[in-house]
Amino acid sequence: MHPLRFTAESSSNGMLERDFTVGDVPGVLWSPASGAVRAPLVLMGHGGGNHKKSPAMAGRARLLVTGCGFHVAVIDAPGHGDRPRTPHDDQEIAVMQRAMAAGEPVGPIIVRYNAHLAERAVPEWQATLDALQRLPEIGADGPVGYWGLNMGTAIGVPLVAVEPRITAAVFGQHWPDVLAEQAKLITIPIEFDMQWDDEHIPREAGLALFDAFASKEKTLHANGGRHKELPRFAATSATRFFTRHLN
Repeated sequence: MHPLRFTAESSSNGMLERDFTVGDVPGVLWSPASGAVRAPLVLMGHGGGNHKKSPAMAGRARLLVTGCGFHVAVIDAPGHGDRPRTPHDDQEIAVMQRAMAAGEPVGPIIVRYNAHLAERAVPEWQATLDALQRLPEIGADGPVGYWGLNMGTAIGVPLVAVEPRITAAVFGQHWPDVLAEQAKLITIPIEFDMQWDDEHIPREAGLALFDAFASKEKTLHANGGRHKELPRFAATSATRFFTRHLN
């Protein structure tokens, strides 16, 4: 059992930001500055090449914290943010960069590398959730959601498949390879984002992953545009989704 240790704290515009570590894994917990007691918790997984405090994470957290009164936690994925890369990380990233420079498909490389990261990250997320639920403002029996796109989906699907404490999730923008079999184990409400004109993930691949979820309640949000053109209102929709299912 790894204790949660807070290492820094700041507050602005109604949101309290606390850096923490669980073992050697660094994370951030955003909470209402008012000190709300026993509010729902949303775990967020960041995308590949980003980190726990990237603008997307901070922006989504603000919607959930100031708009809904929730707590939001993000940890750095292996080899990302404040965590050192392993030789395997460097090797896979170099292969990916060469493929991109040559105009070759990067999907198979990303799928393989993300699956490796998920094997390391899932137990880290479970240990983090254990530690967060020992905080009185979260508690062991409070509702928990998960929100992660791209690499956040690659880590989140296997996490949600084995973690019964998570009761609602937002996924999207990933290939079905590896994840489809795990998605078949997931029955909680799902919201799924995809880009209809994604230059990396074929339309059929996104639809196949959505179809694999065994959830009776699942919603597909297919937006026009390329991979990095997910509209900002998708975050607002996800916020409404979590409000509906976690409150």
